Amino acid sequence: MPETYPFYHAEASALEGRLNRPVTEIIYPQAPLSLPREGGYRSARVDTFRVQEVLSFSCAYTQVAGTPSLKADHGQTTLATAVLENFNVLDVVTADRIVAQIGTDYQKQSYIPSVTFLGTRFENLRIAGHPVHLELDINVLGENARNARWTESRGLRDCIAGQRQTIESQNGVLPEYLESYNRLPSKEGTLGSLGCSLVSHTEGSFPGHCFGHVIDVPHFGRIYLAVLRIRESDLDQESRLPLQTEISLTMIRIQMGCYGDGSVSGGNTIVNGGTKGGG
Repeated sequence: MPETYPFYHAEASALEGRLNRPVTEIIYPQAPLSLPREGGYRSARVDTFRVQEVLSFSCAYTQVAGTPSLKADHGQTTLATAVLENFNVLDVVTADRIVAQIGTDYQKQSYIPSVTFLGTRFENLRIAGHPVHLELDINVLGENARNARWTESRGLRDCIAGQRQTIESQNGVLPEYLESYNRLPSKEGTLGSLGCSLVSHTEGSFPGHCFGHVIDVPHFGRIYLAVLRIRESDLDQESRLPLQTEISLTMIRIQMGCYGDGSVSGGNTIVNGGTKGGG
């Protein structure tokens, strides 16, 4: 493999979206951050955000960081964090705290990082006042060998297949959800993407139906939890490895469609750093 040099890419925003009713308002990204290619550290914070009595949070903050790794034979690390506190949408969806966090660690002369979601969590997530009990697997990506592609990981593929099978076995499954659940490469050695969730199961006495990490609430809309995407790009023709592997996590996305209408997403993080060939 040719000599490589590092670059950093991390983004975070606490909340963004658009409301159409009962009020009309664009929610511009709150506490948005983007890490310079040379790395470093940045943070942002927003206090007491409110759109009438439709949507609010008491505090939101983000951070992004890119630094050389302290481990021997490792290149660089990247961190992206987005946090919402006392989140409330129409007094239907509430949470004391929502944390999205992605950390990556690249070995030297490696295009593909190991990934951790340590710190990622929901605290006291409720629907209509009822607790949402969920299984959150922050180790869904498991261990990754040097330059082993995630889209070719048998363990991850099996995990995604298991999540999909669980959803398909339930009555009233959402067809459009299954269609976008994962998009694997058409053949080995080509670029691809994966879609799944850190949440494998949800349950509770709240109104609605659960489909894996998707909750359909009558008279309100759909709630998507801890959606994870992995997308490969910029294929190296010699090694047949993607030079960039983008990892994105959205902790909560709400698609309203009744007395409230609009879409909001919270806890949005992206990392897409890595290494470039030096020629």
